[in-house]
Amino acid sequence: MSVLASIGLLFIRVVIGVSFAAHGTQKLFGWFGGHGLKATGGFFDSIGIKPGYTMALLAGLAEFAGGLLFAFGLFTPVAGILIAITMIGAIVKVHGQNGFWATEGGYEYNLMLLVIGIGFVFTGGGLYSLDALLF
Repeated sequence: MSVLASIGLLFIRVVIGVSFAAHGTQKLFGWFGGHGLKATGGFFDSIGIKPGYTMALLAGLAEFAGGLLFAFGLFTPVAGILIAITMIGAIVKVHGQNGFWATEGGYEYNLMLLVIGIGFVFTGGGLYSLDALLF
């Protein structure tokens, strides 16, 4: 893989990974304007994701851990799958019914994250990743 391609992958990984991890902290800890586990669990219960608290915990952990792994390029395929799985859940249970466009509450943004996650399952993290350094 070329140096320039790996720099491109690094930029994508860091921005998406840190953002995704931060989103997980919204669920887990209520940081960055999030609602925390109790309120997120209540929302999950209300849309049929039960048990809500446990599922909110699992979603928050997947987002937080998956995001950090993605940003660092460590176990990048696993991180990509964690991102993809959580976005499939978001599309199916929350955004899909609202159509495509994010401006209408749709799944546009979730689909982009899902595709990025799956893309990295196939490409790996690039030369500037912990995967490349360690493996």
